[in-house]
Amino acid sequence: MMTLTEVESLAFELPEQQRATLASRILDTLPPLFTDSDDGIAEAEHRDSELDANPSKGINLEQFDRLIAQRR
Repeated sequence: MMTLTEVESLAFELPEQQRATLASRILDTLPPLFTDSDDGIAEAEHRDSELDANPSKGINLEQFDRLIAQRR
C-alpha cells in the first residue's frame, strides 16, 4: 500500500487539469465541513448586521479583486 507522501508526490506530477479533477473527486467523497440547518442564512444575516453597524469592515469589489490577485 502506498503512503500519503507517495500518493501526494504522484498527484503533484499530474497536469493541472488532472490535479483539479482528482481534487474535485476527492472532495466529493468528504462530508461538508459546515452544515447549517438554514443553509447559512443566519450567518449571512449576522454578517449583514455587522456591516450595517460598522461599514468600514467591508471592502468593495476592486479591493476584493486586488486581494485575490495578490494571493495568486
